Amino acid sequence: MVGAFDLLVAAAAIGAILAYSRGADRLRRRGDAWPWVREAGFTAGAWAVAYAFIGPLPGGPFTAHMGRHLVIGMAAPLLLVLARPLTLAFRALRPGRPRRALLALARSRPAAWLAFPPAAALLDVGGLWLLYRTPVFAAVQHLPAAHTLVQLHVIAAGVLFTFAVCQVDPVRRRWSPVWRGGSLLAAGAAHAVLAKSLYTTPPPGTAVATADLHSAAQLMYYGGDLVELALAAVIALQWYRTAGRARARGHRRTALLPTPAPQE
Repeated sequence: MVGAFDLLVAAAAIGAILAYSRGADRLRRRGDAWPWVREAGFTAGAWAVAYAFIGPLPGGPFTAHMGRHLVIGMAAPLLLVLARPLTLAFRALRPGRPRRALLALARSRPAAWLAFPPAAALLDVGGLWLLYRTPVFAAVQHLPAAHTLVQLHVIAAGVLFTFAVCQVDPVRRRWSPVWRGGSLLAAGAAHAVLAKSLYTTPPPGTAVATADLHSAAQLMYYGGDLVELALAAVIALQWYRTAGRARARGHRRTALLPTPAPQE
């Protein structure tokens, strides 16, 4: 059954699509380029979030629940972050207080620590372990307000972790591929172990049918692997481009060096 919070999230997702499209249109009308593929990716990600909350999902109750978490916590954040909404906001907003406030927030020290890849990974995957391996999951099923907080955490933590790993928007400090790749590897391992544990043991205090439990765990395991591979590809592509630019600068510096005169 679709609740008021589900409708609110869906409405917010649609509102985000409209705001993003308006910002992209503002750039194009003044002659600045903004790739259509980014707008399409953001639209797909926001629509995925909206559908995950109000649309029917296949499988048993726990499988449908896991499908929702996979969409709002991993797949949709990847599409949203790669669309570079923060960059779009900086370019679309006119000089003034809103733009200065957003810039100050993005470059603040708390934002920098939240975007620290290991911290973002701990908030994301650690929250899932707390949810599924403690009585929290069973408790929130009967507490609408607590269930709402869990859903909000899944969305926020997923976006934050993806943002920290990809780092395609302006940030206070850019972490090296070693930090980001290592955090992704550790988070992926913890996510896989959690999925395997759910295959045999449901969350404490719950009674989940065996077939439903197995399909949910498999969805979490293989679906998570696909998104994590995509994140790894983003890091690898960024490293390749950075290394290529560094080599090109080295070649240019070498070409500018004076040629030594031949010795007589």
